[in-house]
Amino acid sequence: MKIKKVISILLSLFILSSTLVYAEDNVVITLGNELNQNQRQEMLNLFNEKEGSTKILVITNEEERRYLEGVATEKQLGTRAISSAYVEKLNEGEGITVKTHNLTWVTEEMIMNALVTAGVTDANIIAAAPFEVSGTAALTGILKAFEEITGTPISEEQKKIANEEVITTGELGEEIGKESASTLVREVKEIIVEKKLKDPEEIKKVIIEIAGNLNITLNQNQIDDISQLMEKINKLNLNTDAIREQLKGIGKEIKNISENSEEVKSLLGKVLDFLRKIIDQLSRLLTK
Repeated sequence: MKIKKVISILLSLFILSSTLVYAEDNVVITLGNELNQNQRQEMLNLFNEKEGSTKILVITNEEERRYLEGVATEKQLGTRAISSAYVEKLNEGEGITVKTHNLTWVTEEMIMNALVTAGVTDANIIAAAPFEVSGTAALTGILKAFEEITGTPISEEQKKIANEEVITTGELGEEIGKESASTLVREVKEIIVEKKLKDPEEIKKVIIEIAGNLNITLNQNQIDDISQLMEKINKLNLNTDAIREQLKGIGKEIKNISENSEEVKSLLGKVLDFLRKIIDQLSRLLTK
C-alpha cells in the first residue's frame, strides 16, 4: 500500500514538473547587446521577468545588419543593438499579438505583418527599447527568440524578406500614413498569395485596385516598390488562410502581456507550493 502511494505521488510530481518546465520554456527574451545594466533591468521589468527565471538571448548590431543592410539606411541601422523583445509561444490558433514600447518608426501592425511573412505563428510579443528608437531592428530579436522556443530555424530568405517588408511599409507610411501603409501591404499580400500572382503587371494592377478601394493615392515609385516586395513574398509559398488566422487580432484590443505574465507567475507559485506539499507527504511516507 505504501509503495502504491509513493508511486502515485511521484507520478503527480512528474506531471506537475513537466507543466512547470513548459511554462518556463515557452518564453524567451532578447536584449540588445549595447544596453547597460540599468537599461537591461528596465527591459526585464517591462517584460515582468527576473534575471535567471527566463532564457535570455543577446542581439548584436552585426546580426541586425545581416538582414537590413542594402534595405535600410545607415541612420535606420545605427551602430548599436538596443531593441529588445519578449516572445511567448501560444497554443495553436491563438494568432499573433504585438505591443511596442518606445519604437517610433515601426508600428505593431508592421511587425505583425512581417512576422507572418517570416512564418511565425501563435505568439504574444512585446518589442521595446529603454528610450526612443526607430525599431527597424526589432524583428531580428523576435525571430531569434521564436526559433529558440520552437527549435525550428526560419530560412534566411524569409528573414530577409520579412525585414524588407518592415522597411518598405515604414517608408511608404512616411508618405501616406503608417496605418494606411500597413493595411495596404497586408491586403495586397493576401490577394497576391491567394492568387499566386507572379507577373509584375498583374501584381501592380492589384496594388492599384486595392489602393483605390482604400482611397490611397500612390505614385509610380511606390507602386514599383510594393510590387517588387510582393514578387519576393510570393516565392515563400505562404497560405492566405494562415495569414488571416494569425492576424485576426489586428483592429482588436491586444492583450496586456505584462498582466498575463503576472497571472502565469501566480499560477506557477501555486504549483510550486503544491509540489512542496507532495514532497513533504512523500518524506513522511518514506520515514514511517
